[in-house]
Amino acid sequence: MTIGAIVKARNAEIFALRPDQNIADAVSLFATHRIGAAPVLKGEEVAGIFSERDVIRCVQEHGTAALGLSISEVMTTPALTVTPDEQVLGALSLMTHRRVRHLPVVAEGRLVGFVSIGDLVKFRIDQVEADAAAMRAYIQQA
Repeated sequence: MTIGAIVKARNAEIFALRPDQNIADAVSLFATHRIGAAPVLKGEEVAGIFSERDVIRCVQEHGTAALGLSISEVMTTPALTVTPDEQVLGALSLMTHRRVRHLPVVAEGRLVGFVSIGDLVKFRIDQVEADAAAMRAYIQQA
């Protein structure tokens, strides 16, 4: 299965940040929507990514003054991205090796989705369970 199929099936709203927003805005977005990261968009283009890890790093480095820093100063850039035609296992491998938990999905230079490692693990678990059910059904027929 592809990342595009997961994005299409989820049909979830993408919560994004702008480079001119500050960390306090990001913290509010994360808390309000119970999310751990957001793509940073300059227009429709992914300029970077900002996550809970970035918040923690900034607060450790700057104290409470970090909340006033602009996202553009502290976002992770360039963001690792995938295309909709990327296979789920390829994306999981990328996330594991690069130690990231979120990937923007980009097509023709613009953001079309945002997936977390949880989304991809859920797909794999569902797939394994479906395979096991099919195997049980096959064995019972024999």
